[in-house]
Amino acid sequence: MNTKKYCAVVVGLGMLTLSACGSSGGASASDSKTVTLVSHDSWAVSKSVLADFEKQSGYKVHVLKDGDAGQAVNKAVLTKDNPQGDVFFGVDNTLLSRALDNGLFQSYEAKGSDRIKPQYRVDQDKHRVTPIDSGDICVNYDKAYFSKHRLTPPQSFDDLVKPEYKNLLVTENAATSSPGLGFLLGSAARYGDDGWQGYWKKLKANGVKVVDGWEQAYNEEFSGSAGGKKAKGDRPLVVSYASSPPAEVVYADPRPKTAPTGVSYGTCFRQIEYAGLLSNARNSKGGKAFIDFLVTKEFQEDMPLNMFVYPVIEGATVPKEFTEYGPAAKDPETMAPAKIAASRDQWVKSWTSLVLK
Repeated sequence: MNTKKYCAVVVGLGMLTLSACGSSGGASASDSKTVTLVSHDSWAVSKSVLADFEKQSGYKVHVLKDGDAGQAVNKAVLTKDNPQGDVFFGVDNTLLSRALDNGLFQSYEAKGSDRIKPQYRVDQDKHRVTPIDSGDICVNYDKAYFSKHRLTPPQSFDDLVKPEYKNLLVTENAATSSPGLGFLLGSAARYGDDGWQGYWKKLKANGVKVVDGWEQAYNEEFSGSAGGKKAKGDRPLVVSYASSPPAEVVYADPRPKTAPTGVSYGTCFRQIEYAGLLSNARNSKGGKAFIDFLVTKEFQEDMPLNMFVYPVIEGATVPKEFTEYGPAAKDPETMAPAKIAASRDQWVKSWTSLVLK
């Protein structure tokens, strides 16, 4: 989920993510046989799939995780002249213009990129980034809470400002978090340039809580997640992903028959994640091979149950857990990349002044 981002999910995924780094110990970034991937904390891949790439390509993969997607992108921009690695994965459509305008990536057209669905392709003249996955940023709700209180879960942006949902929602900081920014952009798409600030004034008055990133919001504050239950989270509404409910099922032991969380589909914003070859990468040849790997059918079909995002290539199979517990939004809010580029920074500045001060 953001990541995805799906952004890595419940408590069990932390262990999976650590094991998924594969050959990440002690490798030198300047080693021509090592490819260094820089990503957000939600990067994950099956060990067998990563091993196939390493065997076939001859490269070992070293993974550096730099927090939430927003934090990771900001750090990559600051270090672009002396990058931490060769490939960056996890910049999404909410932050893409910032990365491109700051010269974060060099041009490379991935082998197999012709299989990527047309609606996800951007920057076709320069090929500085390659689409890797998609997902929907949406409000999730704790089914048990709403059942206990005999309250219908909110289904739209409009619902969230109603009195019956006062002090129930936690979201992420739009200035530091990719899902937090996506939720802000979703509200701007829904209410327009002249209406989103008024909406957030109402949301603030209705007790919305803002935390730094997805991990804190979902695994600490949200009462419906496995991590949130352990942390005694008391917010039954959280900004997360449409694919979060399948994650709660997959990583539960024993598996429940139904997901403990649901999705308010009228609050969704479509997110697309990209990978790119970093400018001044020490191992550009290895980096290109790794980007090629990210659009193979093997990786694309492995990705959903590791990062809880949807594949972007034609012909990739989506696991049944997604269709059963967390289908993609049928009509999510979207925004043109040019509009995001033109308005994002000012919106974030206004949002920060309005919501955090």
